[in-house]
Amino acid sequence: MDWISDPTAWSALAALLTLEIVLGVDNVVFISILASKLPDDQQDRARRTGLLAAGGMRVLLLLGVGWIITLKKELFSIGSVGFSGKELILLAGGLFLIYKATKEIHHKLEGDEGQKSAKVAPTFAAVIAQVMILDLVFSIDSVITAVGMTTYVWVMVIAIMVAVVIMLIASKGIYSFVNAHPSVKMLALAFLLLIGTTLIAEGFGQKIPKGYIYAAMAFSVFVEVLNIGTRRKAKQAPPVHLREPIVQN
Repeated sequence: MDWISDPTAWSALAALLTLEIVLGVDNVVFISILASKLPDDQQDRARRTGLLAAGGMRVLLLLGVGWIITLKKELFSIGSVGFSGKELILLAGGLFLIYKATKEIHHKLEGDEGQKSAKVAPTFAAVIAQVMILDLVFSIDSVITAVGMTTYVWVMVIAIMVAVVIMLIASKGIYSFVNAHPSVKMLALAFLLLIGTTLIAEGFGQKIPKGYIYAAMAFSVFVEVLNIGTRRKAKQAPPVHLREPIVQN
């Protein structure tokens, strides 16, 4: 417990907590979109289970931090571009995120209303599995960042646990807001496309500062909130209806 008296450990804890909360928001947005296809009585459980599973995965990755560090070693190169295990995972995660977001945009705008195929109405287990796949990508990147910021494993674990608690408390409001407004849901899907593109760029060794990405996303959300407020005051017609599948209760 030497870290308690170390000022650098506390500054690292604050930075890591901020990082984990940002990643938690990404997870909530992704879960909100996937869980909306589940029966109503399963949606809240999917949200909570997804966040808890994501937090558990990060703790497990911290316990295997020695293996995580080896992922930074270059495995092969194509021309002048080298690829490590971490970069391959980022590439796979970015492609998965772009594929999923593009597919969801298509279903929301041009899909068949009430379609009952397994692809449109996933099971509870399928939703959690997809959340875990995405969080694996985010977790590996965040764990490597955390290891570079502090040598205290307990500081990393505490940051993850506190962030999970905060997101469990805040996720209900985020979840409800995203699903209540079609424009926000489409904006969230656009964010997933942006994050996927960023992951692919980093997979090719092109580092993009996260601050620029999240600042742009925050500004977009701010503008959309103003638009929603203006629309309510003007008492305009209801927002456009996005296509939704029929799910089995």
